Amino acid sequence: MEGFGFFNDPDFQRRMQEMAEQLQSSQSIAWADNAIKLAVDMTVASINRINVQGTPEQQAHQIRAVMAVVFPEAVTLVREARQGLS
Repeated sequence: MEGFGFFNDPDFQRRMQEMAEQLQSSQSIAWADNAIKLAVDMTVASINRINVQGTPEQQAHQIRAVMAVVFPEAVTLVREARQGLS
């Protein structure tokens, strides 16, 4: 198996390690992007499901009530995504 001696080359191993780290970083970024998109989509979908009625003040109160539930969940998703990048 002399043809596979390059696996023992320290420079080759270093390059393979760098490539693996770059791939892992790319996967982490993709996961974070997906988590942020999910948080935004979840927030928008929740607000779109509200049947706001009443005066503008009452409507604002209804939207704030939904945001009080949805926003902490969205923040948690984004926070976990950011921690995944560290």
